[in-house]
Amino acid sequence: MTEVKKVNLLGLPPKKMIEFFESIGEKKFRATQVLKWIHQKGADDFDQMTDVSKALRHKLKDICEIRAPEVVSQNISNDGTRKWIIRTEGGGNNCVETVLIPDGDRATLCVSSQVGCSLDCSFCSTGKQGFNRNLTPAEVIGQVWVAIKSFGPFDPNGPRRVTNVVMMGMGEPLMNFEPVVDAMTLMMDDNAYGMSKRRVTLSTSGVVPKIYELAERTDVSLAISLHAPTNELRDVLVPINKKYPINELLGACQHYLTSLPDKRHITIEYTMMAGVNDSEEQARGLSKLLKTLECKINLIPFNPFPSSGYDKPSNNQVRRFQKVLADDGYTVTVRTTRGDDIDAACGQLVGDFHDKTRRSQKYIELKEIQD
Repeated sequence: MTEVKKVNLLGLPPKKMIEFFESIGEKKFRATQVLKWIHQKGADDFDQMTDVSKALRHKLKDICEIRAPEVVSQNISNDGTRKWIIRTEGGGNNCVETVLIPDGDRATLCVSSQVGCSLDCSFCSTGKQGFNRNLTPAEVIGQVWVAIKSFGPFDPNGPRRVTNVVMMGMGEPLMNFEPVVDAMTLMMDDNAYGMSKRRVTLSTSGVVPKIYELAERTDVSLAISLHAPTNELRDVLVPINKKYPINELLGACQHYLTSLPDKRHITIEYTMMAGVNDSEEQARGLSKLLKTLECKINLIPFNPFPSSGYDKPSNNQVRRFQKVLADDGYTVTVRTTRGDDIDAACGQLVGDFHDKTRRSQKYIELKEIQD
């Protein structure tokens, strides 16, 4: 007899949780009870749910489960950054990485959305590893669940262990649209993690149609991985630009801002590589490009990895680039490298998985030719 697969309640956002409970003949308030037990109290056993009737608990045990991704390892950097290697469903070596960056009263969790990445940005080590599959909603929100649980028992009245979430880990979030939206909905729901929409940020390389769709579904904060002031350069660094050039991307950003119920800005992420995109002339070009967009700019000095082909710019060059933009009135921050001693810095997440695209093999063969 074929075993019936149980429903993993960890990945169900409120609306789908209500629909599920109604489908099994239960009142919708039971969905709220279970949501709170899972996401506010960290329950992974139905017997822990003391305000749920025994009959319903037995019923849920027969047809449901609360299954978080398996933690393979946890590493803690000298600066307090934590990195988890998490095995995805199906077992084997298909693993993703999740990083928690503490900063005073803030703790920002960098969450992955794909096993590998379906895109191939030239300066990103994740992209060089290729792609296996999209994560499920339970695997996406499970990273938040795992991070909070790593500090001990959940305490909804205690200090927040995770104050901010950024969908900036492995993968392009908008290429895994529905599971990512479901997970972000849970992050912001008052019966789950209750995060502010300003504290949940989705970062995209520029999947333009999905930005328009995102505007119809949510109002999380938006970050754009731009990295170049011209289409010619961005075509090389971020190849999806060939399909959705900069003017179309910025148009989608304007639309997204207009759709929001409050005044906000777009975060422009700009990874700086020595001699590639770090000149003062390019800073002036970036300033001109963004002049009509409400935005702040986050400069990210490149974090080298083996065979990347790019170098980190000098601190002086970063400051010169920053000054050009600041003098033009932009708010410009420089991201501090965190967790590089455990390979947890921006652009260094690689995981461990079977590459279905053969992209990783291509780069290995190319390096052998170059050597």
